[in-house]
Amino acid sequence: MASVFLYHVVGDLTVGKPELSEFAETETVEAAIRAIADSSEGGIPVWKNRSQKSVMENAETRQQRFVGILNALDVVAFLAREDSLADQNKAINTPVSEVVVPNNSALKVVDPGTRLIDALELMKQGVKRVLVPKSLVWRGMSKRFSILYNGKWLKNVDSSGGNSTKATANANRPSSSSTSSIQDKFCCLSREDVLRFLIGCLGALAPIPLSSIASLGAINPNYCCIDASCPAVDVTKKRPQDPCAVAVVESTSDGQYKIVGEISSAKLRKCDYLGAAWALANLSAGQFVMGVEDNMTARSFPDIALDEVVGEANLANGGGPTRARKFSSRSIGFFGNPANPNFGVARSMYRGRSAPLTCKVTSSLAAVMAQMLSHRATHVWVTEAEKDDNLVGVVGYADILAAVTRQPGAAISESHSS
Repeated sequence: MASVFLYHVVGDLTVGKPELSEFAETETVEAAIRAIADSSEGGIPVWKNRSQKSVMENAETRQQRFVGILNALDVVAFLAREDSLADQNKAINTPVSEVVVPNNSALKVVDPGTRLIDALELMKQGVKRVLVPKSLVWRGMSKRFSILYNGKWLKNVDSSGGNSTKATANANRPSSSSTSSIQDKFCCLSREDVLRFLIGCLGALAPIPLSSIASLGAINPNYCCIDASCPAVDVTKKRPQDPCAVAVVESTSDGQYKIVGEISSAKLRKCDYLGAAWALANLSAGQFVMGVEDNMTARSFPDIALDEVVGEANLANGGGPTRARKFSSRSIGFFGNPANPNFGVARSMYRGRSAPLTCKVTSSLAAVMAQMLSHRATHVWVTEAEKDDNLVGVVGYADILAAVTRQPGAAISESHSS
């Protein structure tokens, strides 16, 4: 099993990946909304502008220019502020430098020859993106060997029986003629990319993928939640970073939590941001995730101007005229369901895109990985085996990576000690 991580390198995962197109901190919130819609994990890396004096840029300089990852919940929370709601046009034209949460450690630059196991360790420690130089001459060394092992060049034998260590090293080191092009080109790998690679290696990872998430210790009980009766805007005070999601729950008489929805960057990445911002500022958490019908009275929900350019419908054509409409669950990307003070009664009608992605404590790791990839989710909420809505924890990227590398890690330690 350890061979999956020891004999593959980061460069193997970059095949077919496009070159990184930087999103500058001087871009507007409106531009960020378009970019987030198609982004991985509901967020985009934000960069400081490159110095005009710099003709070439190395990996270290690129790392220093990284600001942080802007996600959908950050944007909605910003637009839900009182001053933003008062002047929506000014808000959507605000530079993202005023919205993004600075976190330079969320991204690391790594060499394409870095072992996959080392990249996974970085991600387990909180790195959400790895930036890989897109070398034009690097060919990759997947399957049997990686070009680096414990910081040393590996020896390989060519077809003629001779030692090809130098040839391998030279083949993977950039030539002087292409140095500038290599230094200026990078591709970005997310944890979603790693998960897609791992799900293609389920056989090599056996028996871990078929084991339950409970037996693997992959369930994180330290999740973030908010009561359905609380104002939805309270989530802006407790935004967790990994996963960036808050469970909306009801308390039961026996002290348990029943999940009725979630407010997360993954759910909001293709929403109508201005509609979601108004709802976040004016509704309870339960109303926000359950949805509000279009036929509510005019006194309940005032008309608000929504710019089509920030809606999902016009992401492709670059914008359109503004039009006024009432807030509804559909306007923030959710299917409508009647709001009801008794959320337990309404739960039987609670379906659609607003429904949280859940699994049971008995679910296999492979099933949870498949759920996350098929829904492009950053996490799955875990419920009890007997009761589908009794919340016990959450499984995110870091939890999955820790589970699949736990046994390989032991194998690596044994190989070092011997």
